[in-house]
Amino acid sequence: MWSAPGRVNLIGEHTDYNEGFVLPFAIANRTAVAAARCDGNRLLARSTFSPDPAEAPLGSIGPGAVHGWGAYVLGVAWALAGTSSASGTCGAMLFIDSDVPVGAGLSSSAALECAVASALNELWGLGLDRPSLALAGQRAENEVVGAPTGIMDQFAAMLGQRGAAVFLDCRSRRAETVPLDLAGAGLSLLAIDTREHHAHASSGYAARRASCEKAAGLAGVGALRDLSPADLPRLEKLADEETFRRARHVVTENDRVVRTVTVLREQGPAGIGPLLSASHRSMRDDFEITTPALDLAVEAALEAGALGARMTGGGFGGAAIALLPNGSVEAAQASVLAAYGRAGLRAPIFSLVAPCAGAGRDL
Repeated sequence: MWSAPGRVNLIGEHTDYNEGFVLPFAIANRTAVAAARCDGNRLLARSTFSPDPAEAPLGSIGPGAVHGWGAYVLGVAWALAGTSSASGTCGAMLFIDSDVPVGAGLSSSAALECAVASALNELWGLGLDRPSLALAGQRAENEVVGAPTGIMDQFAAMLGQRGAAVFLDCRSRRAETVPLDLAGAGLSLLAIDTREHHAHASSGYAARRASCEKAAGLAGVGALRDLSPADLPRLEKLADEETFRRARHVVTENDRVVRTVTVLREQGPAGIGPLLSASHRSMRDDFEITTPALDLAVEAALEAGALGARMTGGGFGGAAIALLPNGSVEAAQASVLAAYGRAGLRAPIFSLVAPCAGAGRDL
């Protein structure tokens, strides 16, 4: 049995596919996969969250060939079977369970991909390292599932460590651990699942990515990673208003990630609140990926004493996070619940999150 975690992105949203910087951490919620080899070359996967099995011969899996939840599982098998190490592939049976909320911005998809990749890596004797398994998960999601996501979620699931965030350069794929000792600072990170579920493959995610590529082309750079805040006045003269705002979010968000890492190393987590809140405003006003429910959760948490709060994940629904002194957690929950009640929204789901270990074998 193998498992992999969901993740919370502390800061750095929609920067990964722009070859920028992200700062996620793995959480306690995990997807588990029990797996065994079997004769032939057929893969069969069942789960506790769907009555429908996912099943196909290895040779028949590819882009456009599988759909639904099984595309994540079979897509990972397809990606791994295409590596140079894949000489020992065979049939496999998998059974999957998960407590990572689906569509809540906590990356249930990457948890599933990385748990399956970890299992098949060992069953098939591939010997791939963690970054290679993360890339296999991303390839499955991009090419088989059809969601144009970056590498952040899979790298967080594979490289997460207890008590630390993962500072990832999405261009070089170089990762460093950054201490995130919330307990030692007397702080808690409250995740607020709005229960507005999103789907990257069918949301505005692809449109945002296209806008970023357009802006990079106008600026004459390979990716928005190559621009700094000082370059924005020049870009504003070249781009239409919407394209400029999309790019401004990414450029300033990259800067916020780097500054957050510096603050964590020099001051600890108590100093990052303003950067979290600035990130949310940028996603709300420039990238336009928040929702009224996400905005309300952030506003209510700040009113109750949060040091900072922001939407986390791909947007268009999902979850927010709030950095709180330990003594303010209950007040923040009450504030959000009251605000949701006044707005006629159903109650969100609260959970406390902290950095946990990445993917691995459990049994």
